[in-house]
Amino acid sequence: MPTGGGSLFDAAAASELESRAPLAARLRPRRLDEVIGQRHLLGEGAPFRRLVESDRLSSAIFFGPPGTGKTTVARLVADTSAKTFVQLSAVSAGVKDVREELEGARRCLGESGRGTILFLDEIHRFSRAQQDALLPGVEEGVVVLIGATTENPFFALNAPLLSRSTLFRFEPLTRDDLEALVGRALEREGASAAPDAVAAACSLAEGDARGVLTSIEVAVAIARGRGEPPVVTLADVEAARTTRALRFSPDDHYDMVSAFIKSLRGSDPDAAVYWMARLLAAGEDPRFVARRMVILASEDVGMADPTGLVVATAAAEALERVGLPEAALNLAQAAVHLALAPKSNATAKALWAAQADVEHEPAGAVPERLRDAHYKGATALGHGRGYEYPHDDPRGFVEGVYLPKELAGRRYFVPSAHGREAELGARLEALRRGEAPDGEPERQPDGPREGGGSDER
Repeated sequence: MPTGGGSLFDAAAASELESRAPLAARLRPRRLDEVIGQRHLLGEGAPFRRLVESDRLSSAIFFGPPGTGKTTVARLVADTSAKTFVQLSAVSAGVKDVREELEGARRCLGESGRGTILFLDEIHRFSRAQQDALLPGVEEGVVVLIGATTENPFFALNAPLLSRSTLFRFEPLTRDDLEALVGRALEREGASAAPDAVAAACSLAEGDARGVLTSIEVAVAIARGRGEPPVVTLADVEAARTTRALRFSPDDHYDMVSAFIKSLRGSDPDAAVYWMARLLAAGEDPRFVARRMVILASEDVGMADPTGLVVATAAAEALERVGLPEAALNLAQAAVHLALAPKSNATAKALWAAQADVEHEPAGAVPERLRDAHYKGATALGHGRGYEYPHDDPRGFVEGVYLPKELAGRRYFVPSAHGREAELGARLEALRRGEAPDGEPERQPDGPREGGGSDER
C-alpha cells in the first residue's frame, strides 16, 4: 500500500538521519529519568518534575549556560504533555511568526480544546517589541510559553513577561555528571578512553554537556583512525579541542567582576588574581579592571592603608604606558597589594553619611569665621572674624566648630581599628579633646593664636 511504503520510507530516512546526527543529538534523552544533571529540577519529588508529570506547568523561563539541557527538557515536557508542541527560534522568528503561532494556538484550543506549548529558544534575542507580542497569548492562556536563554532574564526580558512566567535555573553539569555523560557517549561509540583523557574532556567542558560530547565525538574519530576498537588518549582530546573559548555573556561579566571585587575585599590574593586573569582572558577592557581597583582602594581599603590608592593609581598609569600583556603584571601587583592590605570602609561611610545630610538636612550657612576674607570689603561684612590660623599655633591645629551650626557635633569619619586607621583614630580623638597628639608639642599657655596666611580660603 502506498501509505505503508511511505511509512517504511520515512522510517528508513529517519534511521539514516539519526545515524548521521551529531553524538549530542543521538544521545538526547527520551525520558526525564535519562537526563544527566539538574537534579534540583528533575529529581524524584522535585516541584518542577511534579508540575511536568501532572501536565500543570505554566509559562516558564529556562535560564542557564549553554549545554545544560534547556532545549532537551523543553522537548521532554512536550512529550509528557497532552498539549501541542510548537518550537520557534528567536534568531530567525519575527513578530509575524509569533502572531501566526498564537492565532494557530487559539484555533486549536477552540476546535479541539487542546492547548499549545510554545517553545522559544534564545528568547533573549527577541527585541522588547517582539517580547510584547507574546504577552496577549501568555496572559490569556492561549499558549504555555517556555523560553530558553543563556542570559540573565532580569537583564534580557521584559518585566511584564517575567512576571507572568516561572523562572527555572539550569546549573552547569558537575564533574560527576560530565563523567557519566562521557561514559554513556563512549559506550554508544563503541570506544574506551584513558582516565586522563576523560578528566581533560570534562575539565575543558566547563559544565557544558554539548561541549564535552562534541569533544569526545571528535576524539573518538581521531582514535578510530589508529584502529578498532578506538581508545581515546589525552592527546586525542587535546587535538579535538585545541582552544578553550571562555564564555563571557553580559551576565558572566557582572558575576566575574563581582567575584573579583569581593575577593579583593575578602583579602584573598589568589582568588583576586584568578578572577582578574579570567576577566582579561575573556576580553575585558583592562582599563575597567584598573578603574575598579582604584575605586576599591578608597572604598574598601581607605585610610587603613593609604598607599593602596597610590599603588592602584600607579598600576592604572602603568597600563596606559606599557599596555598588555606586560601591564598585567602591574595589575596583578596592585591586586595582591589591595587584597593583603588592612581593610576599612570608614572613608566611604563618612562620604555616604555626609551626602545623606547634604540631601536631607537643612543647608546650613558657612560660619562667618570660615568665610572668604581675602577680598577688599570682606572684613566689613564680618567674613573671617575670629578665624585662627592653625600654623600660628605650636600644635599645628586649632579646635573649633567647622561644620554649619545645624550640624555641629556630627561625626562622619569613624576610624576602624585596622591598619593605619588605628593610629589615625587615636590622633583624631586627641584633636577632638584639644590635645596635641603624642609626639607633638603642647600649646604654650600664652602663645599667640592670631593671624592668618596670605590666602585664608
